[in-house]
Amino acid sequence: MAEHTRSSIIVEAAPAEVMEVIADFERYPEWTGEVKEAEVLSTDDRGRAEQVRLLLDAGAIRDEHTLAYEWAGPEEVRWSLVRSQMLRTLDGVYRLRALDGGSRTEVTYQLTVDVKIPMLGMIKRKAEKVIIDRALDGLKKRVENGAKS
Repeated sequence: MAEHTRSSIIVEAAPAEVMEVIADFERYPEWTGEVKEAEVLSTDDRGRAEQVRLLLDAGAIRDEHTLAYEWAGPEEVRWSLVRSQMLRTLDGVYRLRALDGGSRTEVTYQLTVDVKIPMLGMIKRKAEKVIIDRALDGLKKRVENGAKS
């Protein structure tokens, strides 16, 4: 089983508000430090992204790749790598859990990254941790500041 990195954060908003920001891929460059471009390539019959092209610059990991998304209900989305120049694996999940009657949300982000070039496992885990921490911090700020539209 591949190693992964996981972290959680509490967001002062309902799960639906958090998922609205997570699902708005084309706005990712506005609040994620690593995503420089995002383009939805295809959507499902509910209008949710199925495939997204992302241009990522996360220091040790710089790549343009396409991810396939799977929506597991209103509080979970998973993704896996379709194509990449540098990555062999980029699997992740956002899980949302309502707190305090739904007024707050625990967001858990899990990520597994494997690159095609040789890289020490500890460096990969550090890159995963940086990506996760920045994404969670950016998501929290984006949702709590109400900059969704």
